[in-house]
Amino acid sequence: MAGLTVPPGLGVGGDAEYKECFSLYDKQQRGKMKATDLLMVMRCLGASPTPGEVQRHLQTHGIDRNGELDFSTFLTIMHMQIKQEDPEKEILLAMLMADKEKKGYIMASELRSKLVKLGEKLTHKEVKKHFKETDNVFQTETDVPSSGCGRRKDDTRRKQKLNLMAK
Repeated sequence: MAGLTVPPGLGVGGDAEYKECFSLYDKQQRGKMKATDLLMVMRCLGASPTPGEVQRHLQTHGIDRNGELDFSTFLTIMHMQIKQEDPEKEILLAMLMADKEKKGYIMASELRSKLVKLGEKLTHKEVKKHFKETDNVFQTETDVPSSGCGRRKDDTRRKQKLNLMAK
């Protein structure tokens, strides 16, 4: 793997992980990987490119689908992709889609339910931890029932709403 260099100005902090993953796909150890592997490698490293985005990256660098790219080009593509992705915005859009009634908030209980049942399922313990960590990120409201209505005075069933317009 000699001869692999980091493009100037991109830094080397997390680039060691990129280099390690790149080397796994550099099957002939020539400092090059197949363009057809780019989507898989990018996703393995936490990026979320679409096939169209990968194709545009390759075209930008003059590489066709059957071509190869060196580590320097790969690193530049990775940094461009990471820069254009905005996970906070993607999460907010997903939450807005869950707000079917367009109230501007979703119930915390509804979000908890989705997190443990859908996609990459989280445990109840993980959800509780994430809610604790994000407590200051979302504006929360607590609804407390008004005067009694047959409930004991200390029965204040909390309903927590996550305000989607807080940011």
